[in-house]
Amino acid sequence: MSRNVPALPDTVAPEAGFTAPDTTADIIAEVQTDTTGEVTINGATRTVTGNDEAGVREEIIGLVVETARTRGQSVLLQVSDEQGDWPLTVHPNGRVESAGPVVVGRHPKPAHTVPLPVQNSSPRPAVPIEADARTPFAALLQPPAAEAAAADEPDDEPVSLFESLLAPLAVAAEPRASVGGAERTPSLPVASAPVISMPVASVPVTSVPVTSVPVTSVPVTSVPVTSRPATSPFVTSPAAAAAAATAATSTTVPPNLADFLSSRPPAPTGPAEHGWQGAMRRLTGGLVSLAPSPTEQMQRSAISAVQRSLNGPRTIVVLNPKGGAHKTTATLLIAATFGIYRGGYTLAWDNNETMGTLGVRAQAARHTNTAVDLLRDLDRFGDARSRVGDLDNYVRSQGDAQFDALASDLDPAGAASIDDVAFRKLHTTLSRFYRVLVIDTGNNMRASNWEAAVETADQLVIVSTIREDTGYGAASLLDGLRQKGHADKVAQAVTVLASPSKTADEQLSARLHDHFRQLTRTVVDVPYDASLVGGGPLNVDALAPRTRSAWLQATAAIAEGL
Repeated sequence: MSRNVPALPDTVAPEAGFTAPDTTADIIAEVQTDTTGEVTINGATRTVTGNDEAGVREEIIGLVVETARTRGQSVLLQVSDEQGDWPLTVHPNGRVESAGPVVVGRHPKPAHTVPLPVQNSSPRPAVPIEADARTPFAALLQPPAAEAAAADEPDDEPVSLFESLLAPLAVAAEPRASVGGAERTPSLPVASAPVISMPVASVPVTSVPVTSVPVTSVPVTSVPVTSRPATSPFVTSPAAAAAAATAATSTTVPPNLADFLSSRPPAPTGPAEHGWQGAMRRLTGGLVSLAPSPTEQMQRSAISAVQRSLNGPRTIVVLNPKGGAHKTTATLLIAATFGIYRGGYTLAWDNNETMGTLGVRAQAARHTNTAVDLLRDLDRFGDARSRVGDLDNYVRSQGDAQFDALASDLDPAGAASIDDVAFRKLHTTLSRFYRVLVIDTGNNMRASNWEAAVETADQLVIVSTIREDTGYGAASLLDGLRQKGHADKVAQAVTVLASPSKTADEQLSARLHDHFRQLTRTVVDVPYDASLVGGGPLNVDALAPRTRSAWLQATAAIAEGL
């Protein structure tokens, strides 16, 4: 994929209040399949997914809009798919524009048959295009769908690639031509559109006589990209985006408070706080205030993702049937990251059916009560008068990490166990008091409480060390989940690969990345940290900075699925 993107046309004025980007795309994206894609920002590649190709494109634009807001300026994006290369300009306010001509691929997908609009009162032969595919970028030059859909036109609407993300054409009032008793709006003159190279074989065109029809000027308007709470912190579903576009362009519906609030400009990016840029600002007392580095910008974006609003309590389930796969450590560090950056109301819960080790790895409390004790006294929390403070006798506060831990039974001679019914009772009650529940699981995939946890999960996290045995356990786990009907949750899962030593097996790491990248939404790496080797209580302050940064990025990826 070429990174050279033409400059904005002279007729397009730069966005007011934003710095115009240079003419080289610094963000590269690719739509790989019907449900996945990759975005490379500042040299870091992220995998995005969607329910369909439109969803993937919305995810890509959402990430780029967030980057533009972080930088405080418009950015150039180059997207490649089976149709070709699409140079786009993405503004911090969500507006997306074409940045130049499209380089069409050699073998683009064929498009639905679409008749050309009528120029005058005489019938005009349609231009057939091969069926069962998507309309190329040239379809953006056609009139809006509301104008083109008349009584004698086919019901099928062409599906374009980035059509919903680019500024549509607003057609002013103009004379309407009559065809077969139905009034039709004359089409736009083709000469006013930018020339796009198209393969001749894929668009057979018949000879069409064209007569002159006076038309008015066609101003170009923009439609901002909004956010989708279901799968990403940045963009919405196609139906919601279409509804927002209709409301924005309607002249009959007055704006409301939500419209006023959504018109706010993005918050300015603060000065650098870390790195040499931050040191320079502190040494000069703020006289020299530099912008944050790409690394700090990435960290700020990750914090924003972790802090995003949630639509109700969310459950994260950490899985691997192999012992020693880093599940308990991952559960505690994910909960700690949510707690530190969200300010509490986060619970790390050991859902082992008998004895787990989360209670050993968590900071101790004045009591030794566990999930079994809470289950026994659960009736105390059945009325509206119960408070989160009443849980202090059962959970263990983790201090500055701002999360609580609920241990499993620690009595080696005890006979109590947690089954699926007990798990659901506990989950229902705990969801009333906590916004985020991070659940550690045991090693028995056939245990009823293990299966109940998977069923209630909003986000699965597959954890493995870079070892053959734990990698085997994670791979077999995904096969089993897919066979049990959890393919959708597997596709949205996050895989965390932890290095078991200072030097990991690079060949095995590549194999694990390749395997899990094809099965789950994204794969993230976390480094080896000597402070975690001892197996004692977790001390977040003892972690190396690169370890904390890696777990922040991992938690941000998890938060995107909530």
